[in-house]
Amino acid sequence: MAMRFNERQVLFLISAGLVLVTFIAYEPILHSSFVLFDDPTYVTENPNVTGGITQQSVIWAFTKSYASNWHPLTWLSHMLDCEIYGLKPLGHHVTNLLLHIVNSLLLFWLFQKMTGAIWKSAFVAAAFALHPIHVESVAWISERKDVLSALFWMLTILAYIYYVRKPNFGRYILVLAAFVMGLMSKPMVVTLPFVLVLLDFWPLNRIHNKNTEFRINNEESKESPPNSQFSILNSFYEKIPMFALSVVSSVITFVAQQREKSVISLMVWPLYLRIINAIGCYFNYVVNIIYPKNLSNLYLFPGKMSIDSATLAIMGVVLLLYLYGRGRPWLIVGLLWYLGTLIPVIGLIQVGNQLMADRYMYLPSIGLFIIIAWGAEEIFTKKHLPKTVPAACATAAIIAMTLLTRIQTGYWQDSEKLFTHALSATKNNYIMHDAYGLYLCKQGRCDEGIQHFQDAIRINPNYAPARMNLCQAFMLLNRIDEAINCYIKSIEATTGWSERYKLYAGLGLAYEQKGDFSLAETNYRKALSLNPDFVIAQKRLNSVLHKQDTIPKQ
Repeated sequence: MAMRFNERQVLFLISAGLVLVTFIAYEPILHSSFVLFDDPTYVTENPNVTGGITQQSVIWAFTKSYASNWHPLTWLSHMLDCEIYGLKPLGHHVTNLLLHIVNSLLLFWLFQKMTGAIWKSAFVAAAFALHPIHVESVAWISERKDVLSALFWMLTILAYIYYVRKPNFGRYILVLAAFVMGLMSKPMVVTLPFVLVLLDFWPLNRIHNKNTEFRINNEESKESPPNSQFSILNSFYEKIPMFALSVVSSVITFVAQQREKSVISLMVWPLYLRIINAIGCYFNYVVNIIYPKNLSNLYLFPGKMSIDSATLAIMGVVLLLYLYGRGRPWLIVGLLWYLGTLIPVIGLIQVGNQLMADRYMYLPSIGLFIIIAWGAEEIFTKKHLPKTVPAACATAAIIAMTLLTRIQTGYWQDSEKLFTHALSATKNNYIMHDAYGLYLCKQGRCDEGIQHFQDAIRINPNYAPARMNLCQAFMLLNRIDEAINCYIKSIEATTGWSERYKLYAGLGLAYEQKGDFSLAETNYRKALSLNPDFVIAQKRLNSVLHKQDTIPKQ
């Protein structure tokens, strides 16, 4: 006799299975280290973080923007890890993994509660938990802000469901509180009010539709009857405080990024190119969800922008909505969730050199998983296939994602694996050449590192950090004449670089080691003229002046 389970037991078993399979997929990160890609900035070389939680560090987290962002709760989470684990990477990785598992469970419970569709909700959560495009957000310690902000994203929706059952001021405050916590973890959460409007349309069905009922978990709410007057405008009005908080967070973030000179000017990347790039990225992200090959921790701008993928993306969206949108609210919500949540990072306001990033898909991918789950169920139903067929397809997809995620997670084991994989997965990635060269120099392999710095400069002659690192590599190898020539060429090639003063200071040090104190003094003074607060140059200048004073005059 077949064993039958009640709904609560089924939910427990699915949740337990979700935890187990997610741990299996991400188990390799338990053997991973910090990487030389933002981890020094966020953790290992950040004195405000490595000292743990102190009064001074908490004040710094809330009052300073750093690394082009203001996200105090993310800083506090890193500080807490350092307080507990020190700089042992295992603990930091465990925190990321636990947050990801909790996020996946919350996603399952939320959609099951809103839709009553246990198995489709389970697939959405499993895809979220296991898809390899999310490895960057989980396996990269510096991306704590992704998994932490997603936690508050899910808790905000949970609080919102509680509010929807019986709207009142106290419950709305809970929604606002969770939302503010999310904004203080990562500003990408600014799109959440828009998503709540989508959820009002489906699956909460608050926005009046004669064909729907107000439901939570397929049961008519006993606390709040349908409101036939509740329109989409009412939904937006209700969330005005949240939209206002999103605007404030966006302004704070933009100012922080401008201060760090991270925002790329329209003179460098015109608006029309950004629009083409944005639409093309929407298309490419969908491709990466369906066919996750050659995922990398950094994708750069292509040398020549193409409108091919942009055109395909626009045509695809229009056809999808025109042919299949009517009567399928899950398709509209899933598509708008995907399109809307990516807006802050789609490149219309370009920050940094990356074309796109896997981490940006951590929350937007949910929209695509909704479409896949509900769309597949409709297709299987129309084909009148046995229930074993969709179950087998879902199982095969989960196994494939688990295996691919284990492989992708392995690339994050250490810096060398990460950088070599990125170089093999992408073309002309000068930033990865530079990062790998820097790693090799730190390992005492400067001869190999020099080749990668030179490759980076060959690909992008204007990339100043690679020029700086090349010159410093020559210095480490005591190839002083080559270092001097390198510094001189670099100074000529980087007239607009904000940290050009470091090149002058490096040139001064090269001349000092060669014994030419006069030219050393000249270059230290040039460095200080560009940055009077550059302490290292001031100390070297004082040393050179002292040496000149002690040299016997002929």
